[in-house]
Amino acid sequence: MKEKTTFLRDVDDGFSHDPKYISSYYFYDKAGDELFQKIMEMPEYYLTNSELEIFEQQTEPLILSFEINPNEEFELIELGAGDGKKTQYLLKALLEKNFKFKYIPVDISQNSLSVITQRMENLFPNLQIDSQQGDYFRVLDELFISTKPKIILFIGSSLGNMCDEIAKKFLNKIANHLKKNEKLLLGLDLIKSKKIVLPAYHDSAGITRDFNLNLLQRINRELGADFKVEYFEHVPEYTETEGIAKSYLKSTKKQTVYIKKLSKSFEFDENELIQTEISRKYNDKILHDLLKGSQLEIKHKFLDSQKYFADYILVKK
Repeated sequence: MKEKTTFLRDVDDGFSHDPKYISSYYFYDKAGDELFQKIMEMPEYYLTNSELEIFEQQTEPLILSFEINPNEEFELIELGAGDGKKTQYLLKALLEKNFKFKYIPVDISQNSLSVITQRMENLFPNLQIDSQQGDYFRVLDELFISTKPKIILFIGSSLGNMCDEIAKKFLNKIANHLKKNEKLLLGLDLIKSKKIVLPAYHDSAGITRDFNLNLLQRINRELGADFKVEYFEHVPEYTETEGIAKSYLKSTKKQTVYIKKLSKSFEFDENELIQTEISRKYNDKILHDLLKGSQLEIKHKFLDSQKYFADYILVKK
């Protein structure tokens, strides 16, 4: 019920704002999860395979970079866990080396958590797993109640869905919870040319379009809205100089949408945009700027073979 109330409030706030927006958090209902799985399989979507290569081929160096005491139990916390296809390589190696740990996947989507929990239980029957549902901003405090050493995973370039100001606050919040020498593994998509980046958000099969439009369908289903999805189109953009991919839904005509749960109507002008997502791309300088004052510093950097993606090991000073 609380999640529905938050969704309702955020939709009201976003559609009342000028320009209109809605958080990309709400992409991930059951239909959205299924569409995103298809996106990750599209040839244009390089992000997943690039980071998967790092986890698959550099597992040993990743584990060494954690500097874990093999005789001490620790907690491996993954924020925005998704389907776990990358993390499974790490879990497999840790279990084979007889490390003592509990895996705690965190995701806003209960459907994703159910999928990853079942997947990991099937793959690793002896794995200790404790899934936590919620927005990781909101559940972060609860995750650090235990005094056991922790390693945080925040991969998939999920940080890029936050504007730089919010990303800086988020990294500070994590750093404030970590003890000295504890690690954050941060996966970031690197700045590249438009011809590589833009197709990842505008695939030829139209899956990303459907993924964005599902936001409106979700508002229809859950909040009783009367969006005519055929009167909106998906509009992505990216400039290498800014290094931020953006996705919008554009109203193709002047129209009024009523949301029953709000008892409220919203006006959309012809060609008016709703921002649905930002996806920041990074380099070392941008990350250094975000880390200023956080007590986190870059200890290691792992790259895929094409240097499209980086997994940074950040340590609390």
